[in-house]
Amino acid sequence: MIKISFPDGSVREYENGVTGMQIAESISPALARNCVACGVNGETTELNRPINEDAKINLYRFEDKEGQHAFWHTSAHLLAEALQELFPGIQFGFGPAVENGFFYDVLLPNGEMIKESDFKKIEDKMLELARKDEAVVRCEVSKADAVKQFSAQGQTYKVEHIEQDLEDGSITTYTQGAFTDLCKGPHIVSTGIIKAVKLTSVAGAFWRGDATKAQLQRLYGISFPKKKMLDEYLVMLEEAKKRDHRKIGKEMELFMFSDRVGKGLPIWLPKGTDLRLRLQEMLRTIQKRFGYQEVITPHIGSKNLYVTSGHWAHYGKDSFQPIHTPEEDEEYMLKPMNCPHHCEVFASKPRSYRELPFRCAEFGTVYRYEQSGELHGLTRVRSFTQDDAHIFCRPDQVKTEFLRVLDIIQAVFSIFGFKDDQVEFQISLRDPNDKEKYIGTDEMWQSAEQAIIDACADRGLNARTETGEAAFYGPKLDCMVKDAIGRRWQLGTIQVDYNLPNRFELEYAAEDNTKQRPVMIHRAPFGSMERFTAVLIEHTAGHFPLWLTPEQVAILPISDKYIDYAEKVQDYLESVGVRSVIDSRSEKIGRKVRDTEVKRIPYMVIVGEKEAADGTVAMRQQGGGEQAVMSMQDFAARINKEVAEMLQAMNIRPKE
Repeated sequence: MIKISFPDGSVREYENGVTGMQIAESISPALARNCVACGVNGETTELNRPINEDAKINLYRFEDKEGQHAFWHTSAHLLAEALQELFPGIQFGFGPAVENGFFYDVLLPNGEMIKESDFKKIEDKMLELARKDEAVVRCEVSKADAVKQFSAQGQTYKVEHIEQDLEDGSITTYTQGAFTDLCKGPHIVSTGIIKAVKLTSVAGAFWRGDATKAQLQRLYGISFPKKKMLDEYLVMLEEAKKRDHRKIGKEMELFMFSDRVGKGLPIWLPKGTDLRLRLQEMLRTIQKRFGYQEVITPHIGSKNLYVTSGHWAHYGKDSFQPIHTPEEDEEYMLKPMNCPHHCEVFASKPRSYRELPFRCAEFGTVYRYEQSGELHGLTRVRSFTQDDAHIFCRPDQVKTEFLRVLDIIQAVFSIFGFKDDQVEFQISLRDPNDKEKYIGTDEMWQSAEQAIIDACADRGLNARTETGEAAFYGPKLDCMVKDAIGRRWQLGTIQVDYNLPNRFELEYAAEDNTKQRPVMIHRAPFGSMERFTAVLIEHTAGHFPLWLTPEQVAILPISDKYIDYAEKVQDYLESVGVRSVIDSRSEKIGRKVRDTEVKRIPYMVIVGEKEAADGTVAMRQQGGGEQAVMSMQDFAARINKEVAEMLQAMNIRPKE
């Protein structure tokens, strides 16, 4: 008999070799029907895999992230199975599950291409195969047998992957029907529970992401266990298109990209710059109350700085290549991270325990060489500004400082309307079986991980743990938010780091006058200004809070005769701190109103003969809201009162 521990702390005994499905059935037939995968000692696996030792188990439904991953992984194989039948001679690359669905990289023979017009027949074939309810069978194979098997199938890319990347004794395949794929898993146990599929797009993708290698086609899709779920997803997808920050950003003239400047390098236009600076000033005000000191560091640094920090070894391939200076025989890099610079700030003078914690903040721009195919608006760029800060503290101060950072992050989310049930927390730990990926000793990692776990427990956060997702220098708490249409975004992060202070030999004089290493906490409530702005645009559909929006009021003269009065109104509004713009075009008032709606300006005031004579404005709210005629003074007072109430809610200070 073996002991199985459940998430609620209960323990049951089962016969050795019991499966996750049998455990689910022993609890409830309904639970068994809804389970798609299980977690055994933190590893997601198939429900029919035998468990041969005492274990902690989680039973995952489709609604769980782990369940979706297994479901969509099998759906990627189902896609490949359908393509194999429809396009004989097709070559397969990689086909993983992703955050929202799955993709498969493929190459058709004879230069053929999959087109969107092919999607319907591929979807139909996938559902036809799913209705056969084919079992998904796992098999462990030797490297030699794997090479032989996929060579016989003519799968060139699979054979290359086996020969170059995989070690004997670690190779598994999964078979469903007539299709066998090289794969680590996990999967669902059969294809029959896949009831609805949708192919969403097709794009080019270089083999292994290398522009010097063959270009394949990447076919994206998504699937569900119920057609109703797909219908709801498609409605959400349509809403997401309306909220696309790239579309809204263009309509509101917030930012742009230029191929002449370079791919993935955003340019903030005047209105976007106004919005960004307002965001920065909000956080700057809060940070000052929490004892942060702001610094500015260079956009480049010596390569040796990043060798010391470990960023060169772990991020070198994702960074812009070093700049060589022949005369001095030195190498410099565009800054990929701010933290090494902040370590040097701490080391700039002797430090005493009395000075700690030392909180160092910067809106620091960093540069990463993202693959061009991965670039996406403001959410994936090559140049971005982090709302970065690093806290250097004594070991006994770690928990308190961690909780103070958490207070800031939760306050920021609240300001922008993300309620508690829209915020999720993930403790990202290192993978103990992949120590080459990380720096530092086991003791350092255990201390850092325990500090985060204890702080979350103290605050009562129901944070899930994710093994293998830590930064190379330390564990972290990642903060995810759900936007207005239910999509998850990773924004704020807090990291506890015992390693960089050690690598930079940072010291402070302790109370007994001995030299001690500080602990370093990395934090970024927004994550980056670019990504946060993109999420905010899509969450609000461009309808920003009144205090934040670049233009609060659009003044619309009925004709050119009333431009002088419009300017008088604007002068007054600006004098009392209300941001406004005049639409002085020779257009009909209906057109001006419609264009103002597209620009999402919260208020518009229409001025004509009566308003000019009476010193009033005809006010209307964005989206066909309230309409009223009032004096310009009363209107300005209304705007300022509304803004003042919003700003009062942002008066965030440290807890006693």
